Amino acid sequence: MNIHEYQAKELLAKYNVAVPKGIPAMSVEEAVKAAEELPGPLYVVKAQIHAGGRGAGHFTNNPEGKGGVRLCKTTDDVKAAAEAMLGNVLVTKQTGPEGKEVQRLYVTDGVDIEKEYYCSVVLDRASSRVTFMVSTEGGMDIEEVAEHSPEKIIKASIDPVTGMMPFHARKLAFALGLEGGAVKSAVKFFMNLYKCFVELDASIVEINPMILVGDEVMALDAKMNFDPNALFRQKHVADMRDETEEDENEQKAHEYDLAYVSLDGNIGCMVNGAGLAMSTMDIIKLYGGEPANFLDVGGGATTEKVTAAFKIILSDANVKGILVNIFGGIMRCDVIAEGVVAAAKEVALSVPLVVRLEGTNVEKGKEIMANSGLPIISANDLADAAEKVVKATKEASMAA
Repeated sequence: MNIHEYQAKELLAKYNVAVPKGIPAMSVEEAVKAAEELPGPLYVVKAQIHAGGRGAGHFTNNPEGKGGVRLCKTTDDVKAAAEAMLGNVLVTKQTGPEGKEVQRLYVTDGVDIEKEYYCSVVLDRASSRVTFMVSTEGGMDIEEVAEHSPEKIIKASIDPVTGMMPFHARKLAFALGLEGGAVKSAVKFFMNLYKCFVELDASIVEINPMILVGDEVMALDAKMNFDPNALFRQKHVADMRDETEEDENEQKAHEYDLAYVSLDGNIGCMVNGAGLAMSTMDIIKLYGGEPANFLDVGGGATTEKVTAAFKIILSDANVKGILVNIFGGIMRCDVIAEGVVAAAKEVALSVPLVVRLEGTNVEKGKEIMANSGLPIISANDLADAAEKVVKATKEASMAA
C-alpha cells in the first residue's frame, strides 16, 4: 500500500527523522492558510499523487507550464500554484500519458540546501535482510546511478538479530563524505529511519533527496509503501489509504482479497500465484500476444471470488481474449470451473476463453466446463493454452 509524501513525513517525524515543516492542503484556501502558518519567506507547493517525477512533470491543461513542485516567494504565489494544480491532471514518467488528477497539496517551508543525497531502506531478498542504500547522487533516479555509476551506491545490510547499530550508521555517513556535526545528525537520522521501517512493517522507504542543511540531515522528499499482509496490525497506516489514487479494478479486487495488475495488452489472465503469473506472461509474449491484466485468485478462492475476478478482467475494455491458467494445489480446479462458468453466463461472454487446469479435482473441473454449454476452449498444457488464446484473440480482433 502506498501513501502520500505528507503522510510519509508525518510518520517519519513521529520517529524523530528530521523533515522540513509542512502542512497538507485540500483546497486553495487551505494552501494559502498553510503558507501563512509557516515561517517563510520561501514556500514549496507540492502536488500529492502516488507517482514520482512530479517536479519534472506537466499538467495536461498547460503542457509547457511548470510541473507539480513549485517554489513560491509569497502567499500570492502559493495561491497561484494551488490554483494551477488542484483539480488538474499531472503527467509524470511514472503515471503514464493518462496522468493523475491532483486532489491534495503539501505546502512546506523552504530550506537552504547545501548538498543532496539519496537514501533508501529496502528488503533485500538475496540476503534476507533490511538493507540501506545511500549515494552522493541525490535527486537522481537511482536506476540511472546504478547503471552509469554503480560505485556511487553504498549498501549496509542489517542483521535482524542485532538490528541497526551505530557503526552501520557511521559507515553510511562517512561514505557520503559527511563531517563533524553532520555525522552525528546522520547517525540519528539512519537509526531512527531503521526503527520506523521495521516497526511500521514498511516494504520500502525512499528519501530522495536527503539533504544537508547546516549540520542537520533532513528528508526533503519521502516515499513509503507497506506490506499489505501486515496492515492488520498497522491500523493508523491502513487509515492513510487514498482510494482515489488506486485503479478502480484494483479496488474491486481488494474487496474480494484478490491481487490485480493492469497491463497494456489485450489478453486477460486469471492465475493463482505470482510465479504462475510471470510464466504465463512470458509464454503469452513468446507466442506473439500481450497480456492486458493479471488477476491472482490465490490459494483459497471461492466460487464467488472467482466470479468476481472474471468480471474484473472483463471490465477492461482492452480485453479481447481470456486465459485462465490454474494449478490446483490448495486451489481446487472444480471451484475455479464453477466460478468461470457462473461468471461467463452472467456477463454474456463475448470474447474467446481458453482454460488450462491442472491439479486437484482437475477432471471434475473439466467436466463442469464441458457440460456448461459455453464455447470454452480447453488446453492441455501452458504452451498449448498460450498458443490457443493468442490465435483466438487475433481471429476475434480481425473479425471485429
